Amino acid sequence: MLNYSLFLHAESKEWVTFVHGAGGSSSIWFKQVREFRKHFNVLLLDLRGHGNSKPVLKDAFNSKYTFDSITEDIVKVIDKEHIKDSHFVGISLGTILIRNLAEKYPGRVKSMIMGGAIMKLNFRSQVLIQLGVVFKSIIPYMLLYKLFAFIIMPKKNHKQSRLLFVNEAKKLYQKEFVRWFRLTSEINPLLRFFRAKDIKIPTLYVMGEEDYLFLPSVQKVVASHQLSRLFVIKNSGHVVNVEQPEVFNKETIAFIEQS
Repeated sequence: MLNYSLFLHAESKEWVTFVHGAGGSSSIWFKQVREFRKHFNVLLLDLRGHGNSKPVLKDAFNSKYTFDSITEDIVKVIDKEHIKDSHFVGISLGTILIRNLAEKYPGRVKSMIMGGAIMKLNFRSQVLIQLGVVFKSIIPYMLLYKLFAFIIMPKKNHKQSRLLFVNEAKKLYQKEFVRWFRLTSEINPLLRFFRAKDIKIPTLYVMGEEDYLFLPSVQKVVASHQLSRLFVIKNSGHVVNVEQPEVFNKETIAFIEQS
């Protein structure tokens, strides 16, 4: 089972579950926990192979990860803690897992907050992934990861986010990185389905105005999905919860309380 942490509120019955992205860990939410636990019960988890969720023996013989299998990891945790339903907060690839969980278990998801959401891969990001597919077994994964991080978060004011994710990614093993990278083979049809289907769950997309790879597609999704809203944070790139935590916390907590 995944490594996770609970922060219980004395009065609130509401749960908020945080889902990090690939190469990160639950530590990327350190600027959120203090504020969120004032209002809600909080669940932080490390996805498989990340943070303190170390690879287990059965994963050593399972070379293929899928979005469904990783989503089920999250469901096992909320089942174990008898959490009937939760608000979910995700960043980057974590938003895909949240959207997948909502598709499979809509009754478990009260609302979705999608930070730095990935809803479509543009030409540049698809080229980047193809280069990764070609070189993933040849080039040390940290070189690839640093390249990806720089392309997604290129500006000077993105440096803190970039370093945070690179430092967390150093804790991964090469084989674990390759397993996660193989997820890209199923990402395009999944994102196409998510864009086409309005799931009718209250959703707040929180995007940085400098998130050039992913903001345009999110703007189109919000325009066509009934219960979706978009909040764009100025002077921020992809990892909005790290770069502008005060704004992120204020907007997301208010959204949850209204949902």
